[in-house]
Amino acid sequence: MNLPRTPSLQLTGKRALVTGASQGIGFACACALAQAGACVTLMARSEETLNSAVSALRAAGLQAKGLALDVTDHAALKKAIEGQAFDILVNNAGTNRPKPLNEITDDDYAAVMDLNVRSTYFTTQTVVQHMPAGGSVINISSQMGHVGAVNRSLYCASKAAVEGMTKAMAVELGPREIRVNTVCPTFIETPMTKPFFAEPGFKERVLANIPLGRLGQIEDLMGPVVFLASPASALVTGSALMVDGGWTAH
Repeated sequence: MNLPRTPSLQLTGKRALVTGASQGIGFACACALAQAGACVTLMARSEETLNSAVSALRAAGLQAKGLALDVTDHAALKKAIEGQAFDILVNNAGTNRPKPLNEITDDDYAAVMDLNVRSTYFTTQTVVQHMPAGGSVINISSQMGHVGAVNRSLYCASKAAVEGMTKAMAVELGPREIRVNTVCPTFIETPMTKPFFAEPGFKERVLANIPLGRLGQIEDLMGPVVFLASPASALVTGSALMVDGGWTAH
C-alpha cells in the first residue's frame, strides 16, 4: 500500500514580501518564512528599525532584504518592486485608533482605512501581477473582522473590509492558482498593543473573552503563516484562519 505523503511546510527557493515587518507581528512573520527557507524582503517605513531587523535575520544565517517604504505610497511601491516576482505576500501593515463611535474624526477614519484597507488592496494588486502559480497572499486581519467590540467600530470596519476583499480576491485569482487567505489574531502582546493593556481593567476584560485564558504572543502566528504560505495549504483559499484562543467561538 502506498502511503500518502504530508505536503511540505518548507519554502526553500520561494520569495516573500512582508509589509510592516520591522517589529511585532510583521517581524515574526518574516522570521517564520525565512526559517522555513524563503528569501524574505522586509518592508517598513523606519529605515533604522528595518535595518536592525534585517541584520538580525542575516546574523542567524537567513535570507533577508530590506525595503524602506511607506506602504500607503502606492506609486513608490509599484516602482520599487517593478518586475519582481514574489511567491508569498504577507500584508501585515496596519493600525488602530480605538475610540467611542462619536469621537472618531475624519482623520482617524482616513488613517485607519488607508493603512488597513487601501494599502492591503493596492499592495496585493501590484504584487499579484507577477506572482506565479502556486503563490499565496496572506492578509493579517483580526478577530475584530468577525465580531464587534466597544471603541472598535472603525477598526472592525477596516478588518471586515479585509475579510470581504480576501474572499473576492480568492475567487478572482483562483484560476491563476494563487491563494488568498486571512489570519485573524486575538489581542497579541506587541509594542502597538502595550498601551491598551495599561488601561485599568482592560487586560482582565480581554482575558474573560478568551477560553484559552491567555493573550496571544507573536510566536502564535508564525506556524499559521508558514502553513498558509506552503504547499500544506494547497486547497485553502478564501478562508479566515482564527488564531484567537477561542474568542469567536462564543
